Amino acid sequence: MLTMINAVFPAFGLVLLGYVAARLKYFGKGDIQGLNTFVFNFALPVMLFHTLAKTPLPDHVEWGYLLSYYLGAFFVYGVGMLTGRLAFSQPLEQQGIFGLGAAYSNVVLLGVPVVLMGLGEAATLPLFLLLAFHASLMFSAVTAIVESARGRGQSLKKLPWTTLKGLLKNPIVDGLWLGLLFNLFQLDLPGPLERLTAMLGGAALPSAVFALGASLSRYRFRGQLPQALTIVGFKTVLHPLSVWLLATFAFHVDPLWTAVAVAMAAMPVGINVYLFAQRYDACVAPVATAILLSTGLSVGTVSVLLWWLHTSLQR
Repeated sequence: MLTMINAVFPAFGLVLLGYVAARLKYFGKGDIQGLNTFVFNFALPVMLFHTLAKTPLPDHVEWGYLLSYYLGAFFVYGVGMLTGRLAFSQPLEQQGIFGLGAAYSNVVLLGVPVVLMGLGEAATLPLFLLLAFHASLMFSAVTAIVESARGRGQSLKKLPWTTLKGLLKNPIVDGLWLGLLFNLFQLDLPGPLERLTAMLGGAALPSAVFALGASLSRYRFRGQLPQALTIVGFKTVLHPLSVWLLATFAFHVDPLWTAVAVAMAAMPVGINVYLFAQRYDACVAPVATAILLSTGLSVGTVSVLLWWLHTSLQR
């Protein structure tokens, strides 16, 4: 357990450092935006490209792995929506945001660095395969639900094209696919370019978790605690449990890949859920509170889970 704490503590320590720096005004709003831009548009895409270009690919696509994660995620999404309707009398657009909070993990800013630190470089390929589909699938679902609830049929007709354009404009997805192409065609980077991408990619993980902490400083506990705690419970318990059951008993996924999927499912609520809540003015208070609570609790829950998963892999 001490070894696992030593492995993941730097990530959570950087989250705390970023949070404190922003709260004490050493890191302003413009600084946070600039760092997020650097992380999402440059450092992380280059790191993903550089790593995936050199990672040995499996002989076949692990569909059971992807199905385990995303069937589990959408099951929790549905449970979240049903709970929002029956327990909290939410209209459909609020149910859509509530369900997204229960099923959407913070996979980029926290998931990537913590899983790589906890499970090692062997987790690289399964981790990045999840990233390739995560935002497009989850964001398409919540957009379809909320827009249909508000009767915007025209918006729904444009959803496939909007989703495709969003994917093509997403630097993280571009980095993934470009790295995959280099891998498939066995292309090598020239020496200076190899060192440049290695240096830039090396800044990705520490910058990402520091940016997460700084970004969290802008959120506040905004009440509606029963709804927020329900989201946190679904996100940190039901989601990883569902993925583990599917990967272990339904699809018999490789243990390491199962560990990656379960760890990613156990990550706290992603900040993008709050952006959707603000955009549609639905479930803003419980989502903001759930992000703060789940991120704080993840210091303990994710560390314990990674220790258990790592121990299981050693047997």
